[in-house]
Amino acid sequence: MKHPLSFFDKIVTAQQAQQLVQRWRLFGQTTVFTNGVFDLLHEGHLYSLSEAAKEGNHLIIGLNADASVKKLKGPNRPIQSESSRSKLLAALPFVDAVVLFESDTPAELIERIEPDVLVKGGDYTPEQIAGAESVLKRGGRIVINPILEGFSTTALIQKMQRPEAEGSS
Repeated sequence: MKHPLSFFDKIVTAQQAQQLVQRWRLFGQTTVFTNGVFDLLHEGHLYSLSEAAKEGNHLIIGLNADASVKKLKGPNRPIQSESSRSKLLAALPFVDAVVLFESDTPAELIERIEPDVLVKGGDYTPEQIAGAESVLKRGGRIVINPILEGFSTTALIQKMQRPEAEGSS
């Protein structure tokens, strides 16, 4: 049985991600980039990420660091640390690299690593996607994947906070 690299090896710096993309490009392979918080990994995330992976040869995930999540989602988030979230994502077989970023958007990271394809979920329009202009200027593609209805981290958190006794006797 072939033993893959440890998933810890998939958690890389921006510089390492840039080098990976350059190496893959030498072999004519395409790199797909998507990003998010991925606080409580759920079926909707798995669907979205697996669909993104189909758009090229390699998938890199830009992961909002804890400080970035707090600014975007509020003081009670993230639920899981950046370390836990990055390890969970890196353990997925269709993910090639996970890169943490501190800023509100991954625009600088996208500019630096130069992916061929940028993927976001169906709740975005191309004009709203950070880094889209950079990818398009280099001849890349923007893909908006449909969202799997009924799955949301916010809804999961709200469900966990509801008392169980609600409406039952």
